[in-house]
Amino acid sequence: MLEPASNRRLLIVDPCDDCHRLLPGLRNVGWDVHSCTLSSAPEHPCDVGLLRLQAMHLQRPDAVKDLISRSNTEWIAVLSPEELRMQNVGDFVCEWFFDFHTLPFDVSRVQVTIGRAFGMARLRGKGNVHAAELAHELLGDSRPIRELRKLLSKLAPTESPVLIRGESGTGKELVARTLHRQSQRHDKPFVPINCGAIPEHLIQSELFGHEKGAFTGAHQRKIGRIEAANGGTLFLDEIGDLPLELQANLLRFLQEKHIERVGGGQPISVDVRVLAATHVDLENAIARGRFREDLYYRLNVLQVVTAPLRDRHGDLSMLANHFAHFYSLETGRRPRSFSEDALVAMGKHDWPGNVRELANRVRRGLVLAEGRQIEAQDLGLLSQHAFTSSMGTLEDYKHRAEHQALCDVLNRHSDNLSIAAKVLGISRPTFYRLLHKHQIR
Repeated sequence: MLEPASNRRLLIVDPCDDCHRLLPGLRNVGWDVHSCTLSSAPEHPCDVGLLRLQAMHLQRPDAVKDLISRSNTEWIAVLSPEELRMQNVGDFVCEWFFDFHTLPFDVSRVQVTIGRAFGMARLRGKGNVHAAELAHELLGDSRPIRELRKLLSKLAPTESPVLIRGESGTGKELVARTLHRQSQRHDKPFVPINCGAIPEHLIQSELFGHEKGAFTGAHQRKIGRIEAANGGTLFLDEIGDLPLELQANLLRFLQEKHIERVGGGQPISVDVRVLAATHVDLENAIARGRFREDLYYRLNVLQVVTAPLRDRHGDLSMLANHFAHFYSLETGRRPRSFSEDALVAMGKHDWPGNVRELANRVRRGLVLAEGRQIEAQDLGLLSQHAFTSSMGTLEDYKHRAEHQALCDVLNRHSDNLSIAAKVLGISRPTFYRLLHKHQIR
């Protein structure tokens, strides 16, 4: 059965006479066809695009790349035999287009290709994430991320300090930005500072600022990060790396709500909400005398724990597609999907670097991929990885196999749980019961 015409929109860009002769046949099989110039094409949403690719387009390829990247659908190139022989046209078409046709048209073949492009566009669209819209969102639908979003919605309106804990790469700064964005201070500054990335002798000046002449090289007054965040939110990342002397100064600020610039004697009142993050065990650091217990209790009024990627079952493919779209703008390559092999390899990988590692591997994959899809080897992962496990009872093996099967199917079908259940050959109620049993989602 044909899709309704309103759901099958074809846009022909810079059409030629041969393109116009296609219109009656395409409309007869259910396509709603429109044509326009390249410059006005972004104003016309479509499900499939057909571009009459000419020498002028190849001389200004960025306009074509921009159109295809932003349209979030599949495009077919139309070329004359002469244009097909132009230098580098083959690489350009293979990189950016779903398929191509040479003139004169084989009408029946064109209709088949457009239909296949439409199907591929719909398939790709299910996993697509608009990077610009979601750049600052906590993406995912797993149980840990849903619970995190719910917790942040409760904590954001308060003025209390929040300590954000979790492994490296789990998005602690993103959590801090979410708390700020949902707070009453959202229209005021959000000022982050990485306590582990600034040389120890500069941290005090960075945090509290300094007056002109306070030390050698202080040629002018400097406003510190705390003062710059006045009215807004101060985010102290890797707070566990803050030297003990600075911990005392920070504690004094939290108690008295004012600072003094280095070299100055005038107290300056500052109103900020303090968020702190760490991946280290602060309780252990306190026991070893490396972190002040009184500062710990000042910062740890409210607490958020970010989940590692290995526990976010079903979020992997969504995040991978998000990064593929986000970094495609940087690499100048078209967003690519992931092969089945790549999805399996990602599902088996333990992700010690968490979401940051996933982002870096996808970025690498976009650069190295030679085909239309990103393969496991492009990500630096093994497609067939042997895992060894200790011996256990038959029930242990069954439990692990059941858990792995649920994780694997969620990695590929998290957007449609009915299909996920069907792939496993079980009913939807049974599928939900198993998710609950294994505490997934």
